[in-house]
Amino acid sequence: MPDDSTAARPGTAPTGQRTAGTMFAALYGELAWHPWHGPEAEQDAYVLFLDRSLAMGWLDDTSAGVLGGPEDRRPGAPGLWGMNDAGWDHPLAASGAGLVSWFQVAASAVAADRPLPVQPFLRCAGDATARAGRLALSGVQVLLPVHGIDASARPAHARVPAVVTAGWFTARAPGSRAAVEVIVSSGRDPSIVEAGGELVERIGRLDQDVFLCNSSQAVGQEAVPPTPFDDAFWNGPPVHSLALRGGLAEWSLEAVGWLAEAVVDIASGLGVRSPLFFTATRAPGTRGWSSPPSSR
Repeated sequence: MPDDSTAARPGTAPTGQRTAGTMFAALYGELAWHPWHGPEAEQDAYVLFLDRSLAMGWLDDTSAGVLGGPEDRRPGAPGLWGMNDAGWDHPLAASGAGLVSWFQVAASAVAADRPLPVQPFLRCAGDATARAGRLALSGVQVLLPVHGIDASARPAHARVPAVVTAGWFTARAPGSRAAVEVIVSSGRDPSIVEAGGELVERIGRLDQDVFLCNSSQAVGQEAVPPTPFDDAFWNGPPVHSLALRGGLAEWSLEAVGWLAEAVVDIASGLGVRSPLFFTATRAPGTRGWSSPPSSR
């Protein structure tokens, strides 16, 4: 697996590149490997994600060396992210957590009328994982670089750009709505809890039915499933967190990505500047990892 020392902390990237910060996604559940694949296959998670990013036009390959060695210096093109790292397992993942795959990228600077590209990021992660096997998804964790979003630059018609894409979910299958629990943590910074009431109210005012929030509650560190990385990587530990419970239009990586995008922009507009650790699970009390039971 490539070793990229530039991916040590959120917000860092190769010198000279403008980025919004580091995005990290971890998928949990069960993966039934395809007979022709396996964790030791030549095409590992990094290669699969890289190839899919290139195929979809999402990879920022303007930096030297992304497309090849010294003998292959093809001109690159700007994109949504630059590759950092990926894998099927992680040395810092909790034992028995059910981690299936993880992906880390440097998100490119975000246009004023566009959301942080969490939907395509998770779609790419899901496609890369599906190339290796059949995934039964139970949970998703995403590190969101809110500090890389300038809410003041958002035009009036695009305060929460994800709203424009909510229509994609209206054609979903009948009965697809899923009960979910989402925990958003700002780590050692209390800002997400302080902004929690207004954040929930603003989600409810959006012209969308992708996520219908039924309840919200400030929760402590014991309620947050363990992160697959060290606390120093973001702003951990997850001392200050907000739990949202409600119905998601469908249990899919794209729907989770949509909600994460909306949370990023609303939180940024409310003054949150800490990276957010975002966890979504299919239903309360049915997490796909071994975490201590919450007291709520």
